[in-house]
Amino acid sequence: MTVAPRPQWRENVAMLVPILLVPDLGPDREDLAAYEARAGYRALRRALEGPASAVLEAVDAARLRGRGGAAFPAAVKWRIAAAAPARPKFVVANGGEHEPGSEKDKFLVARRPHAVLEGLLLACFATGADQGVLYLIGDMAEQIAAAEAALEEARAAGLVGADILGSGFSCEIRIHRAPSTYVAGEESAAIDSIEGGPGKPRKKPPYPGESGIDGRPTTVNNVETLAHVPFIVREGALAYRALGTDESPGTMLFTLPAEVAHPGVHEVPFGTTWRELIDGVGGGVRDGRAIRAVHPALSAGFVDAEHLDVPIAHETLRPLGSSPGCGGVRLVLDGDDVVARLLEVARFFMAEQCGQCPPCRMETNQFVHVLQAVQGGKGPGFDAQIRKVADFARKKGNCSLIEMAAAPILSALDVFATELATAAGGGA
Repeated sequence: MTVAPRPQWRENVAMLVPILLVPDLGPDREDLAAYEARAGYRALRRALEGPASAVLEAVDAARLRGRGGAAFPAAVKWRIAAAAPARPKFVVANGGEHEPGSEKDKFLVARRPHAVLEGLLLACFATGADQGVLYLIGDMAEQIAAAEAALEEARAAGLVGADILGSGFSCEIRIHRAPSTYVAGEESAAIDSIEGGPGKPRKKPPYPGESGIDGRPTTVNNVETLAHVPFIVREGALAYRALGTDESPGTMLFTLPAEVAHPGVHEVPFGTTWRELIDGVGGGVRDGRAIRAVHPALSAGFVDAEHLDVPIAHETLRPLGSSPGCGGVRLVLDGDDVVARLLEVARFFMAEQCGQCPPCRMETNQFVHVLQAVQGGKGPGFDAQIRKVADFARKKGNCSLIEMAAAPILSALDVFATELATAAGGGA
């Protein structure tokens, strides 16, 4: 995992924008003393002095969106669980990061585990949960070790367990080791794994906030989502919304690829343009090649080079058929084999679909089949074939992998229309 150096552009941004999640603290795990030295757990202490509803209202007012890719409003999930009468309740901090190109969740848990734990505790307090689960892939040795050490420190300091800080609020947190599959990161699949299952998605409804772990109300949030909560509670919703854009407030972590001068995990406010992120923060493409397109995440649509000056935000990328996704940025550069890159994406989803839903199996296999024909110069009619398959399969699975697999391929039909038609033998 790469810890990105801080180029001058980022120093200039830092003078204006608080770096919320990844301050330049060096490559080691931030221990409890270091975290508390920069106001760590101050938000939890303050929250425990008032009603749990105040935390939920702050998150709602901040308009915090999920950072796992779907961008669902966090407060909506929290309200469902908070209103549910059943006990016990759970909150899951989902760190089951398995998307190629994304390293931000691994970075947070390995280097800033107390920020994740404080956010998890605040979510538990706000929703009335007394059990928290840190959900990590079983082969994340560095992250699991960091989380275990942070949990031990927090428990010894009275921040986890019974009667936290004498407040009457009790919350136990444990680490769950998940299977190393892509679909196991989906929220209902995470619940299935925690219950002892294989980690496969379940049909909704019921939604986890109503019936999750052992049929109890369960809130599942990405670890980055939870790591934003301490700042919101400590500094206020208005301070958080002063960063980013109106519909996409705050900052987000992006993983820049090896093709740029400063690869690794970087934090920037929403509203930063792709050019600022790649050239300013990332230092530009190492070999000087021009960018043909940006792929914000494997499950997002491509952004054509003509849109490099578009601000990164949900409302600005939506009209382009894309989204920030999970921030695992990939680049398509001049000279890259576009069809080979699309086949790489299609094969990933074909391999990672769990096999439960026939439409998903059909769609992901057909995408690979059609793109292989295009690669072999025998793909006339490929555009119509891909669109027909995607239309048939849409919303017919237990989870959103059907839509996630289709998004990059469908966007490629427009962004790379010329390249695909040429490869296919002269036309779509």
